[in-house]
Amino acid sequence: MPPVPRFTKAELQSYYGVFVPDLLPRDDQELRLLFVGINPGLWTAATQTHFAHPVNRFYPALLAAGIITRPVDAAAGMTDEDRDHLRSRGIGITNLVQRATARASELTNAELKEGGAALTRLVEARRPQVVAIAGITAYRAAFGLPKAVPGRQPEPLGPAELWVVPNPSGLNAHETVASLAQAYAAAARAAGVI
Repeated sequence: MPPVPRFTKAELQSYYGVFVPDLLPRDDQELRLLFVGINPGLWTAATQTHFAHPVNRFYPALLAAGIITRPVDAAAGMTDEDRDHLRSRGIGITNLVQRATARASELTNAELKEGGAALTRLVEARRPQVVAIAGITAYRAAFGLPKAVPGRQPEPLGPAELWVVPNPSGLNAHETVASLAQAYAAAARAAGVI
């Protein structure tokens, strides 16, 4: 496992606006569960790995839920083996908004709405069984549903069952690895991943 890099504030600031490519199974592999973050953070942009910040609880929650079967330490950037493990499980990761920022609150409602439309196109093209958007506030803004509540949504997103799950960011202090794992496991069961 490579050591976790140390970035200066100036180094991280240089990653504003950087794009992080989607992590998706190959075209010949099934996409069962598509996780959708709000947008890449600066650490994620620096390492080119989704949910990579050292205090982000995404991968520990996936492991606790049984969605992945081995630990992934993303803080230093994913290995090819890590990416292949996720793909082999039918898991993909994308974001509503592609540009990196220090905080999701820096995004505009227009960006989130554009991201919702782009996500819909991706779902139509790749046809996952389940889409799990990590963040109720971003979901509400992206899809113009101010009263939406977390959990399974009453309407699908294209051909996919739609869930809104908690954001794993360390800034979301009222969630724990255990509570995240419980929410992620529900979407993963619906997708047939576990």
